Formats: sequence, structure tokens, C-alpha cells
Amino acid sequence: MRTDETAPLLSHLFSELSDGVKSNGFVLNTGDIGLLRSLDGLSAEDASRSANGGATIAAHVQHVRYGLSLMNDWATNGGNPFANAKWDEAWKVNIVNSVQWAEIRSGLRHEATRWAEVLKTPREASAVEYTGLLSSVVHLAYHFGAIRQIARPARGPREGTFA
Repeated sequence: MRTDETAPLLSHLFSELSDGVKSNGFVLNTGDIGLLRSLDGLSAEDASRSANGGATIAAHVQHVRYGLSLMNDWATNGGNPFANAKWDEAWKVNIVNSVQWAEIRSGLRHEATRWAEVLKTPREASAVEYTGLLSSVVHLAYHFGAIRQIARPARGPREGTFA
């Protein structure tokens, strides 16, 4: 199937989550700065926190970064980069220092920027590939929500609290 009609929609939703609401949001509240800038407001100490013994924020971010790197590899080179994926590596990230945290955030920004370009470019996609395109938006939203549950400073504006 061709993604000509859905590419701009997927790109818009992904960009809203990663870069914030430009005008009216579909997922986030008006005035929300999105994941990338929310993460920039967190210290390495914040990123090293978890809730109830779960994964740290740094682990969530590294996991999303890794997943997007695989999606970008697929978009660039084809094939199945997921076949040999090492998903467990990202979840081992616990305590990070400021240099490590900056590198993880920079890597996520890089992969998210590349992926947003992929999403907005119409392409031919099989049903599995198209599901992957859609799920990349859902996956980002899931982890963004998890991060915001762990770190109060990463939370966006509540409905009705924005200017």
C-alpha cells in the first residue's frame, strides 16, 4: 500500500509528541513542549530515577532511541534490522552522569529527527511495514507517558492550565 495520504498525518502526530504542539494538538495539550524539550529539563539525577522499582527514565529514553535507530536502519537499508535486535541492552541503563544523559538525549533527538523525515515521505509499504510505521507513533506515546509518570518536571501542562 502507498502511504501518500497517511504520511503527513503520521509525521504530524510523531512530531507533536517529540517536538511539542505547534498550534492545536491531537495528542498533547496546547502549549506542551513535547518529549525532547521535556527531557532537556531533566538532570542526570532525574533521569536515573525509576518508579516502584521499574525502569529509569534514562532506560526508557535509550530504549526509544534504539527502537528508532532500528526503524531508521530499516527505512535506509531495508531488510529486517529487528531480527538481531538487542532490546535488553537499553533496559540495563540505570544511573547516568550528565555526560551520558546528554549523549542519550542527543542520540534520541538525532533518531527522532531522522524518523520524522521518514514518516512524512510517502512510500510503498507492506502491511507489516505499515503497522511498524503506525506503531512507532504509539510506541513513542507510550514511553513519553511512562517518563512523565516517573518525573513530575517532565510533565506537560494540564488541560485548562495553559495560556
